[in-house]
This record gives sequence, structure tokens and C-alpha cells, in this order.
Amino acid sequence: MNDNVTLTLAAAQRLSLDTLLALGLSPDQATAVTETVIAGQRDECHSHGLYRLIVCAQTIRAGMVALDAVPEVVDAAPAVVQVDARGGYSLLAFKRGLPPLIEKARSQGIAALAINNCVHFSALWPEVEAIAAAGLVGLAMTPSHSWVAPAGGTKPVFGTNPIAFSWPRKDNFPFVFDFATSMVARGEIELHRRAGKDIPLGWGVDGDGAPTTDAAAAMGGAMLTFGEHKGSALAAMIELMAGPLIGDLTSIDSQAHDGGKGASRFTANY
Repeated sequence: MNDNVTLTLAAAQRLSLDTLLALGLSPDQATAVTETVIAGQRDECHSHGLYRLIVCAQTIRAGMVALDAVPEVVDAAPAVVQVDARGGYSLLAFKRGLPPLIEKARSQGIAALAINNCVHFSALWPEVEAIAAAGLVGLAMTPSHSWVAPAGGTKPVFGTNPIAFSWPRKDNFPFVFDFATSMVARGEIELHRRAGKDIPLGWGVDGDGAPTTDAAAAMGGAMLTFGEHKGSALAAMIELMAGPLIGDLTSIDSQAHDGGKGASRFTANY
């Protein structure tokens, strides 16, 4: 029996938009989220594509998203844009903050965009690709919920704390990378759990801190950083730069804010 369903990207886009609107998101919020969902599906990163609609539904039903939030863009300094997402998804906040970010970077030579009070759930590469499309170099990072143990530890402290980078190239696609500082994105472990598959050793530890190949045990215990102390140091840097530096939550704060609801709650910094 083949359980696969094939959709065109247009059909997938319609599915995403219809689902998010039915969940109560405003058209602007739903459109911004859908653009990132489809970018993940288009690029065959299934843990960040249509699968993320399940995460959205859980977050929205938990009451953790301001469904009709209108981001507030603040001209914070000559080279700084700050956007208050007003409890909505960071994706719309990024869209609203991108034009002034580009303008400031061109006039000042460098600029930063900080997004506060937001919910973010997916990939960073579509956003740094948008920065590269303007002919600029992009760097993005964000903490998340505390799911990841630091090097030498067994208890979760960091988020998956991804970092993304883009470098524009004339008449060609930009050079882009986007990766978590954990061994894998949490969605990859969840997909293994749903499929009843073991995970490789090194992805996580169980609740007692023992190495495990059981996806559910790793999700209940702690994920691990890549490269041991090297990935752990990068995770700490991202935690500080995209949390306290912009006046927002650490991963432990984010987890506490969630209160066990299993929702997304991230900050972002560009």
C-alpha cells in the first residue's frame, strides 16, 4: 500500500493557506506562513514543509498565537530596525521589517533587524534568501524551546538554535546555508518517531542521560549539539545574541512560557 500523496506546489500552497485560514489566522499572517511552508516543501526539506501545519495547528489551538496580529515596525537607530510581532508569527514581522532593513544596510553599510514578541516555527533560509535577493549578505539566528543539552550535559538548556547565512551571486543562485546547532532539527526526530524508526546514536539522550536510538525517548530527554563543544559554543552564542541582546527570551524562558502546551515560541534576529 502506497500512502504517498503527490501534490503540485500550487495545490500544496492552497492546502496550507486554506488550513491556516480555517484555523483562524488573518490573511496576512496565513500568507506569510504559507510562503515559508512552501519554500520548505519546494526544497524537499520535509521536516519544514507541510508537516509544519501540524505544529501550527497545535500552537494556534493552544492559544499561543495572536491570530490577527499586526506587526509594529520601529526605527530604533540609524542601522537598527526593531519589529514587535505583537504575538503573531515572525514571518509576517520579517516581511514588514525587510524593506527598512534593506534601506538601512544600503545607507549605513550594515544593519540589524530584531524581531520581538513573536512565534516562529520553521526555516530561516527563505528569509536570508530574501536578503540576498536584494544584493545583501544575510545572517539570521534564533533560539527556541530548551530541548538541547550543552556539551557534557544531559539536561536540556539550549534550543535547536539555528543559524542561516546567505551570500548573493551575480546571475546565479545565492550561496545559502541554514542548520541547527543540534545534531538535527527537532522535526527530523519527530518524523522518525511518527514512522516508528530508530534515530542514529548521537542525536539525543533519554531522560536518564543515556545515549538512545529511540526517537520518543530522545524527545523526552534531550537532543545533542553537533560537534560536541564546538556546536555547543555556537548554540550559546545564538542563545545570547538572539535572546538577551535584543531583550527577548532565552530557550529556558521560552519553554517556561509554553507551560507544557507543546506550542512554538521563538525569537529572531537578523
